[in-house]
Amino acid sequence: MRFVAKAKMGFYPLPVAEAERIRALLRFPDASCAAVDPCVGDGVAFAAVTSGAAVLRFGIELDSYRAEQARERVRNTLQGNALETHCPVESCSLLYLNPPYDRELGSGQNQRMEQVFLSHTYRWLKPGGVLILVIPRERLAECGGVLATHFREARVYELTEPLCVRYHQITLLAIRRTRRERERQQDSDIMRARLWYSGLARGDRALPTLESEREVLYAVPDSGPVALAYRGLPLDEIEDLLPRSPAYRQAGRLLFALEPSPVGRPLTPLHAGHTALLAVSGLLNGIFGSDENRHIATWCSVKVIDKTTEEDEQGVITIREKERFSNDYMESAKRFREFGSDAFS
Repeated sequence: MRFVAKAKMGFYPLPVAEAERIRALLRFPDASCAAVDPCVGDGVAFAAVTSGAAVLRFGIELDSYRAEQARERVRNTLQGNALETHCPVESCSLLYLNPPYDRELGSGQNQRMEQVFLSHTYRWLKPGGVLILVIPRERLAECGGVLATHFREARVYELTEPLCVRYHQITLLAIRRTRRERERQQDSDIMRARLWYSGLARGDRALPTLESEREVLYAVPDSGPVALAYRGLPLDEIEDLLPRSPAYRQAGRLLFALEPSPVGRPLTPLHAGHTALLAVSGLLNGIFGSDENRHIATWCSVKVIDKTTEEDEQGVITIREKERFSNDYMESAKRFREFGSDAFS
């Protein structure tokens, strides 16, 4: 995964327009049912997929900021790693899964994260429950084993929004088999289904789009509320407590460079232009001079990245970044208050 993708933890949100098209293919029961999104993100897509129905929404999000955003739409959002979260087996009616597009980084097997998330979460679906899987098309082959064995009536659709086209995203809708249905399967049936998924991953045939679908409806069964339990480390709490630990303070002297603090007299007298450059760069912060030439400087220079987005006729979006230095006005104001208003009294 590229650095930008890692920075946002592999978060590729589904456009709302595509989520609304998926919603048109679902028929929810009159009674309440439980729906789970293990990678809920900001909750916008999940809310659109389950809109207008008596749905008990449950979400899981690793990033604390996005988890806070998701709680505005999905009240029962758990902040943590979905792979370290426990959910009762066969308890929910709908599973919406848009996992990170990456590989594992471990000493053991290096599987695709799409396959890992599907293998971990499909068990949460009750028999007859509906799976909505959003992944890149070429990853259908890795997920084919689980899909062929545990799901029936699978339909795969090509997504047409520009961002979806850029990442070759597809969506799959399927129904989880009952235990009796799995026992009746032949090895040849499973092998045939896996070959079908592999052929779709290679692009052997064109896929229909959600806009072209008018008749297919997936009936979501009813279910009660589910109980999610996070069994991993409280990462945010650890991050807040870490700077106060003795070990962190000792390691800080090696990990973090000290702020530059130039001392001594310059070799030649400073002109007005030299003084201004030193001040705006943050190297002359503080009170200097005397009498009518007494000054105070509280500049704090920071690096700013300006982003511009361009979209060509084929819908390909190009993002350009340009770095520049600017003054952090909030930090400068804070430092000015620290010097005190009596600096010139």
